[in-house]
Amino acid sequence: MAPPVSGLRELRRRRRELRSRMELLIMETQAEVCRALADLDPGASFAVDSWERKEGGGGISCVLQDGEVFEKAGVNVSVVSGLLSEEAARQMRSRGKSLKAKDGKLPFCAMGVSSVIHPKNPHVPTMHFNYRYFEIEEADGTKQWWFGGGTDLTPTYLNEEDAIHFHKTLKEACDKHDVKLYPKYKKWCDDYFYIKHRGECRGIGGIFFDDMDSPSKEEVFQFVKSCAEAVVPCYIPIVKKHCHDSFTPEQKLWQQLRRGRYVEFNLVYDRGTKFGLLTPGSRIESILMSLPLTARWEYMHNPPESSKEAEILEVLRNPKDWVH
Repeated sequence: MAPPVSGLRELRRRRRELRSRMELLIMETQAEVCRALADLDPGASFAVDSWERKEGGGGISCVLQDGEVFEKAGVNVSVVSGLLSEEAARQMRSRGKSLKAKDGKLPFCAMGVSSVIHPKNPHVPTMHFNYRYFEIEEADGTKQWWFGGGTDLTPTYLNEEDAIHFHKTLKEACDKHDVKLYPKYKKWCDDYFYIKHRGECRGIGGIFFDDMDSPSKEEVFQFVKSCAEAVVPCYIPIVKKHCHDSFTPEQKLWQQLRRGRYVEFNLVYDRGTKFGLLTPGSRIESILMSLPLTARWEYMHNPPESSKEAEILEVLRNPKDWVH
C-alpha cells in the first residue's frame, strides 16, 4: 500500500535481523488484508496515509469508509522508536516488567499491524486483529523483547457455523506450533476482551496473547507469522457469505447498540489504546481508527427474552468452546 517506514534499502541491509523481518511481515499483512477487503468492496477505495513521528519512526494508515460492504475498515502499520514515557513504563511495570532505566530514560522500539473492520450489514461480524513486537534497552545495555497480538470476532447476531469456522482456522494456525497454545490464548482472549461494567465479553473471542518471549525469538516470530497469515482465511469467507443478506431496521438498530459496547471497551479497557495515548507524538487519528463510523446508546435497552438479540447476549456472558 506504501513503501515501508524504514525504507527498502535499510530493510534489505538488515534483512537478517528480526526487526526487519517483522516490519516486512506487518507490511505484507497490511497489503494482503487491504487487497482482500478491496476485492469485496470494489466501489470503495482506501485512503493511504503515510505519517512520520518526530520522536522517531512513523506509520501507514489505510482506511476505507462508506463502502457498499464496509462502513469503516482500517489497517494500520506503525514502526516507532524513542524514549518510553513514564506513564507507559508504569503501565508495563504493572504487568510485571522489571525495567531498569538509565537517568530515567528507557529507549524502545515498537512495531505492529492493527486492524478493525466494521461492516454495514448486521449479519457480517466486526473483526479485529493486531500483531506487534516490542523491544526495550535497559540501563546496562541488555534488551528486553516480546511479541503480542491476536485476532477476535464481534458478531451482532450469532451464527454458530461462522463461529466454528473462525475459531477452527485460528486453532489450526496455533496447532502448527503447539497444541497447547490455542486453548491458552482462547481463554486469554475471553478474559481480556471483557467489559467489566457490563458483565459481558466484547465478542465471541478468538486468540490473544502478550509478553510472549519464549521459547526463542525465532520460534515466537514464526508463530506470529502463522497467526497473521490466518487473518484472511478466518474472516473473508464469513464476509462473502453474509454481505448481501437482507436485514431489517430493527436489526440495524441492534448493530448500532452493539457497536456502542465496542466503543466502551476500546476507550475504557484496551491496553493498546491506552499505550498509544500515553506515548508522546502518537498519531491520535490512527489510534482511534478502531472506533466505528456510527454507534448508538439507548437508555435501559433490553432485548426480549428468547429473541436473536438475547441469544448473542447469552454467549457474550458465558463464552463457549467452539472447536470441540
